[in-house]
Amino acid sequence: MPKAKTPTRLRPRKLKAVTSKPKNPDVWKLRLFVAGQTSKSIRAFANLKVLCEEHLKGRYQIEVIDLLENPHLARGNQIVALPALVVNLPQPVRQIIGDLSDTDRVLVGMALQKII
Repeated sequence: MPKAKTPTRLRPRKLKAVTSKPKNPDVWKLRLFVAGQTSKSIRAFANLKVLCEEHLKGRYQIEVIDLLENPHLARGNQIVALPALVVNLPQPVRQIIGDLSDTDRVLVGMALQKII
């Protein structure tokens, strides 16, 4: 007849050191997707530049991608509306759509400001 299993004594595990990524990385990698030189695209770039100079002084890279010239990049980056800002670093990847004129909303979307 098989023996019934007896519960084993639980031993505490040794905890591994958790290395978390810093909230403020060295460089923020931003991609702004636009469709030509429209007024909304120009306004989005200007708003992004001002925002980065205020909050990320010297710690950002902006890459402007014109989807009229490179339409295949829209699918790979899951772009559904323009202009669209994609924050690649720091992780997780985030996307903000519009001309970026609502500063508070953009800061929350970029995780630079807490939600009130």
